[in-house]
Amino acid sequence: MSHRAVLMLIFFVLCNTGGELAMSYGMKRVGEPQGFRPMELLRFVWSAAKNRWLWLAIPMLAASFYSLLILFSWAKVSVVIPASASNFIVGTFGAKYLLKEDVSFKRWMGVLCVILGVAIVLKTGGH
Repeated sequence: MSHRAVLMLIFFVLCNTGGELAMSYGMKRVGEPQGFRPMELLRFVWSAAKNRWLWLAIPMLAASFYSLLILFSWAKVSVVIPASASNFIVGTFGAKYLLKEDVSFKRWMGVLCVILGVAIVLKTGGH
């Protein structure tokens, strides 16, 4: 994987994970819909639309999507998809330290497995 592709992968992971964390944080403040009747859903959508964290998440997720498109034009899909699993690593750290979620030992072991897998994929570069 080229240096520019690695930099784009880092950008992708940061935008994607940042967008997901911002969306999660915002939606936890909005809360669940009170029901599935039209007015209840409209109230829910209106509450979500007023949440600044969701407005931060949308451009970050859009940037991650477009950076993924660029990655697909620069590198093999057999490298891009496994390498993008870095989202799980960064997302778990973000969940633990930014959103203050409990992360079990088993989940950390899963993150370790993902780290090893991503390292292998990036080291081999699709060869």
